Amino acid sequence: MKTLFAFLLCLQLPALAQQDPEIFEKFESKFYTIDGYKINVEMKGSGDPIFFLPGGPGNSHDYMQGNFGHYYKTNTVVFFDWIGRGKSDDAKDASEYAVEKDVLLIEKLRKLLNFDKISLVGHSYGTVPAQAYAIKYADNVDKMVLINGFHSGAMWQANCDSYNHYAKTHFPEKWKKVDSLRALGYLSSEEPLKSLYGSFPTKYIYYHNTKLKQNVPKEKFRGWANDVYTTIIGVDGDFHVAGSMINQDYRRKLKDVEAKTLIIAGRYDGVSTPEFAVQYKTFMPQAQFVMFEQSSHNPYLEEPEKFYTLFDEFMEIK
Repeated sequence: MKTLFAFLLCLQLPALAQQDPEIFEKFESKFYTIDGYKINVEMKGSGDPIFFLPGGPGNSHDYMQGNFGHYYKTNTVVFFDWIGRGKSDDAKDASEYAVEKDVLLIEKLRKLLNFDKISLVGHSYGTVPAQAYAIKYADNVDKMVLINGFHSGAMWQANCDSYNHYAKTHFPEKWKKVDSLRALGYLSSEEPLKSLYGSFPTKYIYYHNTKLKQNVPKEKFRGWANDVYTTIIGVDGDFHVAGSMINQDYRRKLKDVEAKTLIIAGRYDGVSTPEFAVQYKTFMPQAQFVMFEQSSHNPYLEEPEKFYTLFDEFMEIK
């Protein structure tokens, strides 16, 4: 399911009111050496700092910059590539790809950039290190926005099971081929199963409105790192979640998060399905929860006017 995200994010989005097709040219890469690796950071603006955390976990920062880069006009916006992703260096050993490492990098960047408190905006996988950071470094977080996220590895697994049930019951002809390859021992990260699995229609998965596409750079860029994904989620992650993701569970600690939090979900999301997304109301009752009724996994694309109005109000952006 998530491996298809890489393909989708490489597509171009028609300009919307909040979108600036030239936004990427307004940012410059600056490389900081952290733990022996060059980490790509693209920062611009002034005012309260906001760190934007992309999904995947194999995605680069680019699509988040394409959707949120314009906030440099009101805030200091920080986009960066975790190790092994985008323009940042690859790890010498794949074992270095882990949720815990991503969380630690946020903290190291906060210190390096001399910020006292930061706000976090995470989308999809990006909500995972965001929550972990807000729990571990509570005093360092001002506000947090979780967009179509996951509160645990168990939720990630449950969503995989939910999507697979949908795919099997709605596309039985194609799923028969999946079953055949699974019977031969193929994993979701292996060809030809990888391509077959990624060929299912996107309407239920990422877009309710399939005409919409992400705003990404015109120049060639590394938008996806599959080795990072398979390490953090598992080599058979679309069926059996493993890696460091399966060990994440924030449910019991979310009620103690002090950072002002906004949680956003999509009614038609096939990745972070409403069945599990609404559980945030129980686990994090102090947070503001908003369901986008005409959206799937990307509400900032599908209901931009509602999304950015809500975002601006929550972040106190004028």
